[in-house]
Amino acid sequence: MSEKTDIKKIERASKALSDPYRIMMLEAIKRQKDWMQCSAVVSMFDLAQSTVSHHMKQLIDAGLVIVEKEGRHSKYRINQEGLSDYVNFLNKLED
Repeated sequence: MSEKTDIKKIERASKALSDPYRIMMLEAIKRQKDWMQCSAVVSMFDLAQSTVSHHMKQLIDAGLVIVEKEGRHSKYRINQEGLSDYVNFLNKLED
């Protein structure tokens, strides 16, 4: 993977995490330790289902969350590799 591609991934993750609701959603999914149903995410926040879906799409596109479809329903879990890549990049900035 090229450095330009890596920077684009970091940029997408940073943008995805620029919204407080997305950060809270990521934390909630992380606490679940397994798949979290979309309906569970919706019930945690005072947001419309379409708004939650928009936020989740941003996290998925950033490579921070993985989605799995079960018919018309979706469930989410942390993309550990994507999250680790992002954290490792930020840790390199400390050196």
